[in-house]
Amino acid sequence: QVQLVESGGGLVQPGGSLRLSCAASGSNANILVMGWYRQAPGKQRELVATITSGGSTNYADSAKGRFTISRDNAKVTVHLQMNSVNPEDTAVYYCLTVYRSSLYSPPQNAWGPGTQVTVSS
Repeated sequence: QVQLVESGGGLVQPGGSLRLSCAASGSNANILVMGWYRQAPGKQRELVATITSGGSTNYADSAKGRFTISRDNAKVTVHLQMNSVNPEDTAVYYCLTVYRSSLYSPPQNAWGPGTQVTVSS
């Protein structure tokens, strides 16, 4: 079982920057993908960015050019650097990991509890 803990959320002014981090702990799982989703009030949860163990990244159009996802495989940690934020980025940000418990087990998902990001002046 993998547990995720997010940190780094808070209040930031429009145009500012924020860095989110997510650390995975638990069993010796094979982490395949780590990433970030977000959910704004009244909206569905949506992809922000993901990164594979090999370093391949995928971004939502809203994140391209402003957000950067990075990963520390040794520490099993993923970061989301958010620049040029705007009020539309206000949401609860959730960390996600896709992992295998063992070599032949099917991939499983684990979610963090979420961290609030509020963009407001």
